[in-house]
Amino acid sequence: MLLTAFTTELALRSGSHCFRSSYSKLYLKPAILGHPIRGHPTMPKDEGKGPLSGLFGVVKPSGPTSMSLVNDIKQLVANSPVFVEESKLVQKAKQPRKRSKYRRDAVKIGQGGTLDPLADGVLVIGVGKGTRKLSELLDCVKEYRTTCLLGCETDTYDSEGKQVRVAPWHHVTREQVEETLNQFRGEIEQVPPIFSALKMDGRPMYEYARQGIPLPRPIEKRKVTVHELELVEWLGSDHSFRFPETKFSKEEQEAMEKALKGVDTNVSIKDESDQEVPPEKAPTAFVLRMKVSGGTYVRSIVHDLAHALGSAGHVVTLTRSRQGRFALEPKEEGDRACVPWDIFQAALADEGEADEDGRKKWEREVLANMEIV
Repeated sequence: MLLTAFTTELALRSGSHCFRSSYSKLYLKPAILGHPIRGHPTMPKDEGKGPLSGLFGVVKPSGPTSMSLVNDIKQLVANSPVFVEESKLVQKAKQPRKRSKYRRDAVKIGQGGTLDPLADGVLVIGVGKGTRKLSELLDCVKEYRTTCLLGCETDTYDSEGKQVRVAPWHHVTREQVEETLNQFRGEIEQVPPIFSALKMDGRPMYEYARQGIPLPRPIEKRKVTVHELELVEWLGSDHSFRFPETKFSKEEQEAMEKALKGVDTNVSIKDESDQEVPPEKAPTAFVLRMKVSGGTYVRSIVHDLAHALGSAGHVVTLTRSRQGRFALEPKEEGDRACVPWDIFQAALADEGEADEDGRKKWEREVLANMEIV
């Protein structure tokens, strides 16, 4: 496979980064001081000699934040001749370490759409000129697989949050779920969670909910497109998922209710236990697969679906299986596989020996799956 090489920019120019995804500056650390620099990988003559820029997918595990993974990858990329000119690595190794945050030779790196700590799956990384392409991935079609647990609503709409209220769930059947999914296919309107950082009149919405301040107007709806939505697995009560242990106090419930009554006087935030079910029985859970447009709140689909079923619900697992052409299981022409996080984790502990072309294992894995820009 031919790889086209490009040189990274030596300085950041204001106004050149209009995309909404986050990106960081990588400053070369003289971690290689006292160690010989291995040769730059041999490139075909017609491909130039500069370092590479591009996009590659990483398989994010559940737990860490997306930016923590980006910061870890920085440590490898910033000292790699695949991404940085070797002469600059040598020069930096000879210079004393500067405490300044700003360094002359910077390699840009960013990610094309944050995944919550709970979520796992495709996280697209851009390096060098590849960061300019990240905005395209924010609006592209994405695929997810998520598990919904009925009977409990949380403030974050997932298992990382607090219990807001409980509701009956025993009456919900597989057939009801499959029928109700029709309401959520095609172009739909979603209301972002009130416990979010989105602002209304200069105040984060979560402040209205926590402080019991009535919302001045309804939360603005957002149009999104659900291209595909299907029930792929009915778990019933045969699973280990449980409600979050931390619960809203009565005062917190009242504050949230007061905030929402600013736009809907019929809102009621109170627990409704399922009297027909023994407390030791696990609530119903099921797995959904969906293909959606950029900007879709997967957690809101689960939350709203549970309400439509006459219950409450939240997300307990969430996997992004595809983002544009980057996929966990490449199937279509032009698809690119993602690099397992274990590859980077092992390299952070010990990069190991380079091959005859001067490349470490993690570099080979990235190059095998990277889209050169």
